[in-house]
Amino acid sequence: MIDSLPAATDAMAAADAMTRGIGLSINTDGDPAIVSILGVMIPIIAIVLGIGIGMLSLYLDYRKKREFFELHHKERMAAIEKGIEVPPLAPEFFQDSRRRIRTPSDYLRRGLVLLLVGGAIAFALERSGDHDSVWGLVPAAIGVAYLVFYFLEGRRQNERERVADDSHRPDRPV
Repeated sequence: MIDSLPAATDAMAAADAMTRGIGLSINTDGDPAIVSILGVMIPIIAIVLGIGIGMLSLYLDYRKKREFFELHHKERMAAIEKGIEVPPLAPEFFQDSRRRIRTPSDYLRRGLVLLLVGGAIAFALERSGDHDSVWGLVPAAIGVAYLVFYFLEGRRQNERERVADDSHRPDRPV
């Protein structure tokens, strides 16, 4: 026969006893309504704050760009009034400032880190007697993929440089 789950008051008493040990106190007096309200409010608050932080980030980025455009416009108008030519906006302004261009060394670093982390996980799980050590091969395989990409991209870049050097040589037959 399946035993029934303990009552909510028993669970609250256990939680209250645990929190007293670290200096906190939950005083619900065994009221299941408070427990159910807290259980519902925590995910709601987490979702609202998560979305709110994302929206705040987008708004602040928009405001920064708007202020930059306003300053550039004022500078441009003052230069036109004085008859001075103003250079156009830099193309870097239109790129996302949070995303930088990845270099081949980034892929080498990621590949080595993931390969070694995967190997360490597999080794640790094997030494603990757990037969799930093959899960360490997942990050290791991702690391190997990054390393393969690094070496292929390096060869492709060397080939591009060689072709560019050959096209600028004057003794090259046409």
